[in-house]
Formats: sequence, C-alpha cells, structure tokens
Amino acid sequence: MPWSPRARPLWDLVLGALGTFVFLLDLGADLWAAVQYALSGRYLWAALVLALLALASVALQLFSWLWLRADPAGLHGPQPPGRCLALLHLLQLGYLYRCLQGLRQGLRVWRQEAPSDFHAAYADFLSLDISMLRLFETFLETTPQLTLLLAIVLQSGGAECFQWVGICTSFLGISWALLDYHQALRTCLPSKSPLGLGSSAVYFLWNLLLLGPRVLAVALFSALFPRYVALHFLGLWLVLLLWVWLQGTDFMPDPSSEWLYRATVATILYFSWFNVAEGHTRGRATIHLAFLLSDSVLLVATWVTHSPWLPGGIPLHIWLPVGGVCFLLGLVLRLVYYHWLHPCCSWDPDRVDGARGARSLLSSELGPLPQNRRMTQLAKNFFPKAKDEAALPGKGEVNGVL
Repeated sequence: MPWSPRARPLWDLVLGALGTFVFLLDLGADLWAAVQYALSGRYLWAALVLALLALASVALQLFSWLWLRADPAGLHGPQPPGRCLALLHLLQLGYLYRCLQGLRQGLRVWRQEAPSDFHAAYADFLSLDISMLRLFETFLETTPQLTLLLAIVLQSGGAECFQWVGICTSFLGISWALLDYHQALRTCLPSKSPLGLGSSAVYFLWNLLLLGPRVLAVALFSALFPRYVALHFLGLWLVLLLWVWLQGTDFMPDPSSEWLYRATVATILYFSWFNVAEGHTRGRATIHLAFLLSDSVLLVATWVTHSPWLPGGIPLHIWLPVGGVCFLLGLVLRLVYYHWLHPCCSWDPDRVDGARGARSLLSSELGPLPQNRRMTQLAKNFFPKAKDEAALPGKGEVNGVL
C-alpha cells in the first residue's frame, strides 16, 4: 500500500524519536552499571564499562565531525559556528546534536501539507547519517558492553537488577540498529521497496538470534580467560582488518580517515556480517558466517575442556543447547527472509515513492537535492543487482557528498 504524503514523514519522525530514546536508554543503563560496580568496590569492572563507553564515543564524534567537514558548503543551512560544532563534538555531544537536528527537520517536513522535494531529501540525508552512526555506536560500545556484562554475570553466577536492564537494553539497541540500518539502505535506492511489518519482524529476529550465540561464546571465553580475550579479539580483528583493506573500501573523505572506517568495520565483523564492497555478497557472507561459527565453536570447546560447569551451578548442557538452537533458528529465519520476505526490486523509472522518489530528481526550487553519497554507495554494494534511476554523483559535484 502506498504511503500518504503525511504518513511517511510521521512514521520516519516516530522511528527517529524511538532510536534516540533507545540510545539514551542504553547509555543510562551503562552509566548505572558503572556506578553500581564502583559503589560495590568492583573498580575494574566499572573502569572497563567507562573505557568502552569513552572509546566508542570518541570514534562516533570523529565520524560525525569528518562527515560534517566533507559535506558541501551551505548544505545544512544556518548552523552554529564551526568552533561551536567542534566544541560540541569535543564534549561528546555531536551525535546527540545530529539526532536533534534530524528530529527537527523531520518535524518540519511532517508539518508541511505538501513537503518540498528538497526538505524531504534533506530529512533523508540526515536520517541516513544518523542510522550509520547508530550502527557504529552499536558495535563499538553496545555489543562489547553486552559481552562484558554477560561475562561478569557468568563469573558471579547471578545477575542483579541493573544487569538485567543492561542486557535487555543492549539486545534491543543492537537489533534496532541493524534493522534501522537495513531500512536506511533501502531508502537510498528508489528501486527498493521499504520493509513491511512482517519482513521487519523476521529481520529483527534473525539478527538477534544469530548475534546472541556469538556474544555468548565470547562471553564464556571471557569469563574463563579474562586475560586472553583481548589477545583473541586483537588477532581476529587484524585478520578482519586485512580482509576489509583488500576489498578496497572508499567510504570516508580521505585515505587517512578511511582507516578509521576500516577499523570500525573490522570490529563489526568480529560480531556480525557487514558488506563493504561490490561483488559476490552471498559468497562473502557465507565465508564470514563459517569463519565466525568455527571461531565460536573453538571458544565454546575451550570452555568445555576447562570448566564444564558455570558458577552458581548452572550446567553447560542447558546453556549450550539454547545457544545452538538460537543459532539454527536464526539461520532458518535468515533463509526464510531472503527467500520469501525480502522485498524484491520492482524497478519502474516512472515510480515516485514520496520523499524517496525525490532522489530521482536532479534539482528543486531550493537548489540541487542533497544525496548522501556515503550511504548510497553502501546501498549499491549491499544490493548489487538493484537498478537505481538516479545516477550516483561523482566526487566534487555540488550535490554529492565525499
């Protein structure tokens, strides 16, 4: 069913507000956990929570600042002076500023009876950047925090109230970010229809079910060998970083900042699949899945040979089958999704899909339409067979983004 002129902006506004709320909820849960650890004298755990939070926040602000500097002059209209924006990012508030900016633009589009092409396209531009930053934050902070939290629970043999809150908010934030990112990729290509409610639910579930066993396997190893998990991560991360580099990524504005992107993608690949280049996506995804599965089996086997029981008397014959069933169910749902529920590419050069269809236009009464080249290129990598009626602007064009 086609979206009405006002239903789509309202839905995007609601999703943007929910995404910001989930981010703040997860941040609050992490800070709550750090305070509780410090008050109970477990200073190492508190320090680890804060260190992961700080590292991810710094990376997030760097991405945001580099993208703002690379955007065409005048694209964002009246903004705080450059020094103020730099100070916001230095104070680790750049991502929240972008969220508020996106919500303000979404509200502006929704209030218009007939949103202009430029305002709708600019709202999409902002939401695409926010989706990408949310995904980065998820795998740089939320997923490692969840792994650390599960390792702590496994070591102690029980979970306190704030830990249950952290586990729930982390799983919610991770699955939400993956679903939001996939939906954002589809908005980059007018030839791709948006996900329906059923497709979204299955996509949400299979990502959750595949990611859960991976996190559990790393948490089990961390609980048993806390001093060696960093070496395990570093070894795999270097291999994955080499793989990303060999694929010749071209996402950031300059070669030096490209390594920040590659390092972040390697961290994502440690937990989940992420496509970065054109080519045989299915083959690379299968290789990556087999690689992670083999590594997870080795981690669990190491646990089994050294400690067949978890603290608190919880036997492995309960935990391991649950993880195995979750993985198999997630794999089945993933196959079901791509075979029956994945929206197909029904390309029609004359079709216009609300604000998304505005991407096919070259300009409007307010000037050239903004096109988020960063996400558009990733979308074309993810959907190599999709035909996009809007030609991708080359580097240096006024409506392109480096």
